[in-house]
Amino acid sequence: MYTGIVQATCALSFVVRKPNLLHFGLCLPSALSADVTLGASIAVNGCCFTVTSMMPSGQGLDVTFDAIDETQAITNVKHFEQGSIVNVERSAKQNAEVGGHVLSGHIVGTAEVVGIEKDENRCRMTFGADAPWLKYVFEKGYLAVNGASLTIAALDRSTHTFAINLIPETLERTNFSLLSVGDPVNIEVESQTQVIVDTVERVLAERYA
Repeated sequence: MYTGIVQATCALSFVVRKPNLLHFGLCLPSALSADVTLGASIAVNGCCFTVTSMMPSGQGLDVTFDAIDETQAITNVKHFEQGSIVNVERSAKQNAEVGGHVLSGHIVGTAEVVGIEKDENRCRMTFGADAPWLKYVFEKGYLAVNGASLTIAALDRSTHTFAINLIPETLERTNFSLLSVGDPVNIEVESQTQVIVDTVERVLAERYA
């Protein structure tokens, strides 16, 4: 479980592409290195990954992960390169404060940046996604974008777009400041909203079948 509060941004130390597998690594800062074990779950750009190896380093803890082809197909992991800056969150501990909303690290797909508006102390990003999961997105609701819990500022179902507003603190603590038009971001929808929408659809379909 994760909370959608990005704890660090890290540069990928290496990326190796193998048949049906992408092997990559990063250095966790010392503040996030305590109690990491093999098999631990860490969210990278909002996607839950398992630690496959670990080695202490002078700056923290070098950890590695594997992404199978199915994961690459529905996330922006397929675009990872050495040096890519990613959002990182350790899995939440019991009784931890949930500053964002409860996340599982299971990505439903990606959305593309279609617009960026910047002015003093504010950035508004618009994303496009003609995808089935867009039915779970509602204005003033929330979802996770690259692992960050964010509120939907605007939604236009006719154009399949939604927008979020980013304060300077969010831009500083995440990789959103590095995004450009055309870049894909990982999306995780809010699980309770998904259950409600699917249940209503199923009940209506059964009633009017």
